[in-house]
Formats: sequence, structure tokens, C-alpha cells
Amino acid sequence: MNMIIISKYLQFLRKSNNYTQDDLAKELGISRQAVSKWETGTTVPDLDVLLKISKLYDITINDILEPKIQPQRITDFEQISKISEKELKVVLEQFDANLLVTALMGASPETNRFCERLFPDIDFEMARKNIGSIRIEVVEDIQNQIIAMINLQRYMTGK
Repeated sequence: MNMIIISKYLQFLRKSNNYTQDDLAKELGISRQAVSKWETGTTVPDLDVLLKISKLYDITINDILEPKIQPQRITDFEQISKISEKELKVVLEQFDANLLVTALMGASPETNRFCERLFPDIDFEMARKNIGSIRIEVVEDIQNQIIAMINLQRYMTGK
């Protein structure tokens, strides 16, 4: 379960259904602060509230917890260099530097150089040394989280 994707998807659902945080909170019988915490990724709605949200938006709870954004525009981590630097930077800034560096450990030299240009303040070489050896499954998981976040961002902005 990826908290960042869930939080962005909940925000997208709310906005695309023309609710303010206050409106949604009243509709669900909860506080506006609870809605805010979901949308910042601090918490996830409890099961009762997830059920109310799913009924409100006519989707399943699974759709909320594992959003399937169609059509996928990016399917492979190497494709990130094909989107605009500005758009990519907005997405990658949502991940901490160690997660980004970890994802890049499984990427081509070209993709590494591309991302290093985007974030000149990150010492990628030092971060790689600090991370050390890492399982390929972890690298792939982080890459998939980044891909999902890019697709969600593009879906939300209509790109």
C-alpha cells in the first residue's frame, strides 16, 4: 500500500467530484482535519470511512487502496526521461533522496544523469555509498512507486 499514491488519489477523487475538504468531511460525518491528513499521506481512512467513500464515489475500497490509473502512460522506469523535466521534478520531489537514489541504482547511466541534472543539490555518489548493497526487489518496488506516481499525476492533470 503506497501512502503517497493513496493520498493523491483521494485528493483527486474529492476535487474531481467538486468537493472541498469541508464538504467531504460533512458528507462523511468526520472532521476536515481527517480529510487533510489523508490527502497529505499522514493517515488512511479507517474501514468504515473507506466504505462511505467507496459508496460516495461509486468505486470499490480496493480501487481506493490500489488505484489503477488508466491508461498508463509510463510503464517502465527508463521512460521517465521522456517526460518534461518540470513534470518529473514535481513527482520526484515527493520521494526522499534515498528512495530516488535507490530507484536509480537499477537504471541506465542516461537515466541517472538525467535525474542528477534535475537535483544538483543531492550528492548521488555519497548517497549510493551510504545505501550500499540493496535487493533488486526493493529497487523495482521503488521504481514502480515512482511510475505509479507519475501516471497518477499525469492522470490528475489530464496529460
